[in-house]
Amino acid sequence: MHEPVYQADVVIVGAGIAGLSAAHRLNSAGVTTAVLEAAPYVGGRMSTEKVDGFRLDRIGQLLSTSYPELRLAPGLDALVLRRYAPGVLLHRDGRRHRAGAPAGGGSARGALYAVRALASAPRGGSPVAPPRSTAPMGGAVDQARLVAALGRIATTPVERILARPELPAAHALAERGVPTRTIDGFLRPLLAALLCDPGLTTSSRCADLALRSFASGRLCLPEGGAEVLPDLLARALPPGTVHTGVRVTSVSTTSVKTAEHGEIRCRAVLLATDARAAAELLPGLRVPDFHQVTVVHHTTDEPVTLTTGTSLLLDADRGGPVSHTSVVSNVDPTRAPQGRALISSTVLGAPPSDIDTAVRMHLTRLYGTSTRRWETLAVHHTPEAIPAMRPPHDLRRPVRLLAGLYVCGDHRDTSTVQGALHSAHRATAALLTDLGTSPSLNTAEPTQRRAA
Repeated sequence: MHEPVYQADVVIVGAGIAGLSAAHRLNSAGVTTAVLEAAPYVGGRMSTEKVDGFRLDRIGQLLSTSYPELRLAPGLDALVLRRYAPGVLLHRDGRRHRAGAPAGGGSARGALYAVRALASAPRGGSPVAPPRSTAPMGGAVDQARLVAALGRIATTPVERILARPELPAAHALAERGVPTRTIDGFLRPLLAALLCDPGLTTSSRCADLALRSFASGRLCLPEGGAEVLPDLLARALPPGTVHTGVRVTSVSTTSVKTAEHGEIRCRAVLLATDARAAAELLPGLRVPDFHQVTVVHHTTDEPVTLTTGTSLLLDADRGGPVSHTSVVSNVDPTRAPQGRALISSTVLGAPPSDIDTAVRMHLTRLYGTSTRRWETLAVHHTPEAIPAMRPPHDLRRPVRLLAGLYVCGDHRDTSTVQGALHSAHRATAALLTDLGTSPSLNTAEPTQRRAA
């Protein structure tokens, strides 16, 4: 018998969530795939370390219940999302207050009237700065301004967001007349948690999409750790589809060469690696700047869970290295043994030299309790954790390089889980069209799916 011309219809390089999601879409269209991963495990940056019964995420990216691809991506039917409390807790001027969620009773009604007043204010001409307030942060007026800003962005059509002039997020918010007090007191710490960019240098379009997602859904975590997403995707693929420990050394439109198994022939190649690995295989691809992320995990048997509940706690004062922190085991009890609390804290940018001491001191102020007895479980530093999205940033970078050669990943879309999954969605639609296979309805790209 003659040897077949190709060994798979499509070879996917990289077994992160983009590559695995693409494999599902291709298989559902009757296209055979082989997913090659250099690491001994799937997931890429979405990995979880297991230590003495704890599940510790290396990057700890936040998800949102409003991400369309979490509902639409095949293979994620069994995904369980553990929700944070509505809004966030902000630490400001030695106090904690909730932001981004409606207050109860009459205060909510008062805030609604204030929102209507703010929303009906004239939009033309230069914005008039409100009088500087000396009241403590988090009062009714502050809450009304925040709800007004989030309410406007939640109801703004995506097409209008993408058509806006592109500026750094900090400049765009100021030009729209959002008070400095609201930007620095609420939006800067919130966007730092969502985009890992406390300087607000991110493209205003990307920042608006992140705020729109926050205003439309709830922040959440995958039950069991970040690795659950790629694990679910990998387990749902046909046996023999994913091959770990295989290093790809070169690619073309009809084959890939590997260090372990020589050449593998195919009809098309999809690169689903991170940006730097993709550029090494295809010189000329742009490598973006990255945001550094360090996650510090602590545990204690003290009742620290009672201080913040299931809330995400942000530092609006920027009084230490911690951007945001939470008692993760209170949100997802599967991440810690019974009777132990897991506190995970995120540091953005270059970490301090004595990071554990600096983080402990900062957490003492944020949680209002001593951290001396807390045990450090792990410190995970990722220098290239999140691709930066500074303007000009193309939210829909091309996924089709040549007929037969495609690329996907969060560096082709937005630097979020939604962006990674959606880039795979776009790449498979282009690939199936070139192969002459009609994409299924689930592979189409309706307007509402582009929202995040």
